[in-house]
Amino acid sequence: MSVEKKAHAASGWTMLGVVVLGYLLSVILFVMAIMRLVMADELGSSETPGLLVMLLSGLVLVGTIIATFGFFTLEPGQARVCVLFGKYVGTVRDEGLRWANPFYSRNLGMPSAGEGMGIEAGETGVKVALGSHKHGSKISTRARTYNGERIKVNDKMGNPIEIATVVVWRVVDTAKAVFDVDDYESFVFMVAETALRHVASVYAYDHMEDDDATASSITLRTNIEEVSRALKAELDRKLAVAGVEVDDARLTHLAYAPEIAQAMLRRQQAEAIIAARKKIVEGAVGMVDMAVEQLSEGGTIELDDERKATMATNLMVVLCGESEAQPVLNTGTLYN
Repeated sequence: MSVEKKAHAASGWTMLGVVVLGYLLSVILFVMAIMRLVMADELGSSETPGLLVMLLSGLVLVGTIIATFGFFTLEPGQARVCVLFGKYVGTVRDEGLRWANPFYSRNLGMPSAGEGMGIEAGETGVKVALGSHKHGSKISTRARTYNGERIKVNDKMGNPIEIATVVVWRVVDTAKAVFDVDDYESFVFMVAETALRHVASVYAYDHMEDDDATASSITLRTNIEEVSRALKAELDRKLAVAGVEVDDARLTHLAYAPEIAQAMLRRQQAEAIIAARKKIVEGAVGMVDMAVEQLSEGGTIELDDERKATMATNLMVVLCGESEAQPVLNTGTLYN
C-alpha cells in the first residue's frame, strides 16, 4: 500500500523573478547575437561567435519556457501529488504560489472544474459515470459530504425498510487515494452504500415485543447514536485503503417500506393502546385499594367481603371506562 510522503516546492514568487530574468537574458543574448552577426558581415570576419550566442539565447529561452510550466497554486485545503516519469515523489501541501519540477505528471487527482464525473441516482443506489474527462494534479483535502439516496433493505427481522445516510468525509492520505484505488470518489460512494446496507441488516427497525430482553437491544429507530457510531466504524474500516477518513455518518431517512407501512402502523397503535390501558389499570387498582382501606379504617361503614367486591367493581368501571359513568340508584339493599 502507498504511503504519503511530503514533497518540497520552491516559492513561486522567487522562481517568478528567475523566469523573468531568464526571458530578459534570452532577449539580450538574441540582440547581442544579431549585433555580432551584423558586425561580422561588415568586417568580413567569422560568424561563428554570433551563431553561438544565438544558440545560447535559444537554449535560455527554451529552458525558461519549460520552467514556466512548473508554476502552480494551492489554496487552503488542497494538495498536489507529484509523480516524475511514473514514480511517486511526494505530496505538496504548502499553500500559495509554488514552483516544482515542470516534468511532474499532471494527469492525476480530481476531475477538473466543469468536467466532473456524472452521478446518477437510481433505485439500487448511486451510479458513477466514469466518462472520458480531463484530470488535474490537485486533490482536495477539505471535508466533503455525500448525501445518499434512499435505498430499500431488510433489517435484522427481515422487514423491508427504506433508509438513507449522509457521510462527511475527507482525504487524509493522498498517495492511497490516487494510487491504491482507481477512483477514490466513486469508491467512497459505493462503500457508503454497502456499509449502510450491512449496518441496516445487523439491527432491527424497532422493538417487536415489550419485554426487558428486547427493550434493551439496539434498534435503528431508538438508538440513533449507537447506529451512527457503528456506521462510521464500518466506513472507516473499509475506506482506510483509499486514504479517506470519515468525520461523521448519520441516518437522514428511516421508514418502513410502503408495502408493510400500514401493518406496522396498526401494530404500533395497538402497542400504544395496550401500554395506556396498563397504566390506567395500575392506577385504578391503587385508587380502589386506597378507598376501601380508608373507608374500613374510619369505622363509619362496615364492609364485608361482598360489599368490598361490589365497591371495587363499581370503582374499576368508573376509573377504567372510556365514557362517563351513568350512576344507578339502588333504593333497596344489596341483598334485596
